[in-house]
Amino acid sequence: MWGRQHGDVPVAVIDVGSNTVRLLVVERGETLFTVREPIGLGAVVEENGHIPAAKLDEAADVVSVFAAAARDAGVDGLEVLITSPGRQAENGEQLLELLALAANAPARIVSAQEEGRLAFVGALAGGGAPARRTVAVVDVGGGSAQVIVGSATRGPTWVKSLDIGSLRLSTRLLPDDPPGRAAVSAAREEVERMLDRFDAPEPQAGIAVGGTARALRRIVGSRLDAKTLEDAAELLAVTPQRELISKFDLPPHRARTLAAGTVIFAALQERLGTSLKVSRTGLREGALIELAARTLAA
Repeated sequence: MWGRQHGDVPVAVIDVGSNTVRLLVVERGETLFTVREPIGLGAVVEENGHIPAAKLDEAADVVSVFAAAARDAGVDGLEVLITSPGRQAENGEQLLELLALAANAPARIVSAQEEGRLAFVGALAGGGAPARRTVAVVDVGGGSAQVIVGSATRGPTWVKSLDIGSLRLSTRLLPDDPPGRAAVSAAREEVERMLDRFDAPEPQAGIAVGGTARALRRIVGSRLDAKTLEDAAELLAVTPQRELISKFDLPPHRARTLAAGTVIFAALQERLGTSLKVSRTGLREGALIELAARTLAA
């Protein structure tokens, strides 16, 4: 349970990410409902550098429907968060304007540092980390990855964003189904190259957040360490997506990008030197905690 300290104010956030648009509605610290729609903004940004008009319209339609669903549930406090698609697309500001209009609510493009900070707040609110312990929170998204180190008492003290995520790495180096061991090895080399100057403080514990982490939990359990991530990478290198979807009940968009996400998690886990516990809470929960506090203070 998280967020109960913010009372019974119903709040909602619409999270517009590289793979999906997600709505989370919360009241009294409990999830009323959550829905998602995969629309693949990150894929078109990777291919074109911008978001075409048809895809902008699709995103706006989904956000409009989600905003109406939130208001039907009695929500007054609603916010739209746009992560890597807004940062990476040439027409990110156009996306922002359209989604704010579609939701009839405040919308913002979240910086990589802010995305990491909110994921940290949400992860620690979910429990599992003593207040004074130094914790690394790792969020591997479709378009970018964030690593945040800090504690519950001090907050985040070190933030690093990597301009690579599961969708971008899949598109560039793992396009086949299954990707194969050679391609996974090449993806590892690319991620290691990007981590050449990665210098995070040494944490005492680690938390993994986001859709990639939750999908990995279905395959190898809630603890991501060197062995479980190596086992996952081997399985994903040689297993067709249809088999992953059937055996582990993975969404199709997640099955396509999970090998890449696993490679990124494995490289970060090795650098941090601690296992990562998969959390059910993260960016959206962190945003809702802060939104509820602002709503109460208004």
